[in-house]
Amino acid sequence: MNREAKIQPAVQHFRLPRYQELPTVELYLDQTTELLNEHLAILGDVKITSSMISNYVKHHLIRRPIKKRYGADQIAELFFIAVAKNVMSLNDLKAALKIQRASYATATAYDYFAEELENVLAYVFGLKANLATIGEEQSEYKHMLRNIIKAVAYKTYIDRYFAAVEPADEL
Repeated sequence: MNREAKIQPAVQHFRLPRYQELPTVELYLDQTTELLNEHLAILGDVKITSSMISNYVKHHLIRRPIKKRYGADQIAELFFIAVAKNVMSLNDLKAALKIQRASYATATAYDYFAEELENVLAYVFGLKANLATIGEEQSEYKHMLRNIIKAVAYKTYIDRYFAAVEPADEL
């Protein structure tokens, strides 16, 4: 079995919850961390900790929790941050979120992000021949977001590919 065939199943059924599927009840920090990591585990080193989330609040990437609980908007933004943090600096993350907030409602931006991430991962892992066009309009923001997602997808692919190397395959 070739390496690609070994790593494709990792993303074959990957799907992020859509905004309307996020918890309607606000979550405490540990619950938020668990939810994010559960959905992102397939991406390998795309992990988030409670201290990271607290740091993102401190640096004003997301708004402060209300009564120590995080709502759907914060969770949606944390999904983006958790994925993008491996290819972007903190300042660039902050700028990207600022652009997003000025361009689209969080629910719209998040659903686009989730669908585009699934689209790009399937393409990068060879599960489909072409990238689909997501959404009706094309904008500079969407182009930038697609490139962030591509960087994450290619990094995930490379990490998975080399993790699949058998000891006998090594040089």
